[in-house]
Amino acid sequence: MSLYRYQNGWSMKKIFILFLLFIALQSRAQLYFPPLTGNTWDTLSPSSIGWCQPSIDSLYSYLESTNTKGFIVLKDGKIVLEKYFGTFTADSIHYWASAGKSLISVLTGIAQEKGLVNINHTVSSYLGPGWTSEPLAKESMISLRNLLTMTSGMDDKPATPCDNESTSASCLQYLTDTGQRWAYHTGAYQQLASVLSAASGTGINAFTNANVNTHIGMTGAWVNGVYYSKTRSMARFGLLALNKGVWANDTLIHDASYWNAMVNTSQSYNNAYGYLWWLNGKSSFMAPGLQFVFNGSLVPNAAPDMFAALGKNDQKIYVVPSRNMVVIRTGESAYGVAAAFSPFDDMLWGKIDSLGYNCNYTFTGNGNWNVPSNWAGQLVPPSVLQYDATITISPAVGGECILNVPQTITQGTKLVIPANVKFRILGNLVITQ
Repeated sequence: MSLYRYQNGWSMKKIFILFLLFIALQSRAQLYFPPLTGNTWDTLSPSSIGWCQPSIDSLYSYLESTNTKGFIVLKDGKIVLEKYFGTFTADSIHYWASAGKSLISVLTGIAQEKGLVNINHTVSSYLGPGWTSEPLAKESMISLRNLLTMTSGMDDKPATPCDNESTSASCLQYLTDTGQRWAYHTGAYQQLASVLSAASGTGINAFTNANVNTHIGMTGAWVNGVYYSKTRSMARFGLLALNKGVWANDTLIHDASYWNAMVNTSQSYNNAYGYLWWLNGKSSFMAPGLQFVFNGSLVPNAAPDMFAALGKNDQKIYVVPSRNMVVIRTGESAYGVAAAFSPFDDMLWGKIDSLGYNCNYTFTGNGNWNVPSNWAGQLVPPSVLQYDATITISPAVGGECILNVPQTITQGTKLVIPANVKFRILGNLVITQ
């Protein structure tokens, strides 16, 4: 069997992607949500989704070599992988950097639903005049939507002593009218936190705690415009995003139109940008600091429907609806300073998508297929075996292997049954060509 065999113009990779989409549609309603307090969080065995330990060890080695501190993978809301490196632990606090932009976007949607703000209204209607150094006629054109979509028209490269992250009025300078360009401007975006504070009459930390944290069990704090939390709190936020703003039976955002706009292309310049979320699978994208459009998808190795909260020095919250998956990475820069995405994104997803390749499963016991102790390393093959994996039937002396459960073996995988081995099939064995 060949993994790259073509049939009627369809590669096995395309067929497998369709299979994943079908499985995802069947399982979306079965998301698990951890308790709001405590450290309890259900887990899912990596082997149950076809990932094997040698490949996981290789991934961990790569993560450690690229300055990773914390790493979590959720599948169906459950923890599949969780690893911390060096002195960093599950209780360590780390900054989100610009991944916090996506948290502000969710908070803005909540504030709008509560009637506190309207994203079509001007920033000046909440902060008053003079929050920039622009002429008042130009400043009064800037809406909350412009800040959410990075289309304020303000200069994202102001002259020294200002920079892209400066928030003082003197550094928020006119370059062009609103909606005329996309430019990644952190100083401009941070005015949204001021708007939320002014509109709610509370500080941004109090507003975040009341409207997100207490609902999903997240802990953290804004410090000088940057959010800090434990790695599992990042995972909780990613899980909330995976379920479109609903935590278990608690709906934080009822406004589906806002949510859909938030995670879809928001303007005509950068297809890969929504409301402060990065979007995969688009035909082109723009990068922070550049006025150039790159052709192709943001992260080619990742699923096309992935959207992500991305921060400086490779802080990552990846949300993948088609796979019911959330992936978190926090740490220092993997290869070099980057404001949001970097080459690390694609390399990491290449590693993740290789976790199930070339896995070996060996039946060494006596009796039923679905008993872990009958398998070497207690590694039972997943019910649908993919990725060039191999199952070898080698029962104990005088024993037999009884397939008592359904098992599907796809193209590119192998079932090895040596001569004179006892192999009895009671369940369904499906071998696809």
